[in-house]
Amino acid sequence: MTAWFRKISVWCRLTGCGAMLLAAVGSDGSAEWHAASSSAREPGYPIVIDPTALVSPSWWQVPGVTPSIWTSDPETSDAFRTTEPRKLALQPGQYQFVSFTFDFPFTVTQAGTLDFPASLDECVEGRGKQTLTVKCKRTYPHGGRPDY
Repeated sequence: MTAWFRKISVWCRLTGCGAMLLAAVGSDGSAEWHAASSSAREPGYPIVIDPTALVSPSWWQVPGVTPSIWTSDPETSDAFRTTEPRKLALQPGQYQFVSFTFDFPFTVTQAGTLDFPASLDECVEGRGKQTLTVKCKRTYPHGGRPDY
């Protein structure tokens, strides 16, 4: 049994498998993560999460879709690093980008494009597109109050 399958099994025991996490591994070793509820039949839209502008490198997740950053040892977890973009297959709906210092909501629309609160425009790019670029490690320096 592979390590990712074991982690999915643990995740299913903890969550009751209301959603399923699947990984497709390419010949180059890259992984594409897919989330689907038990009622979903379509694989979802190809959404790229690009946190590579964040300095210093860290970890991130989209809860219920990608491996969790909240493990006892992030160095040995399957959580995604901010050093490379990742392509996810997401159904239309509400999601959350989570890092250790910054989290925010985003939406995949019925058209397969991204939307997020306007107060994030200084730190997040990609509205109306399929790539979500995270540029700030925190929701400030813009100094405003979030509208979410």
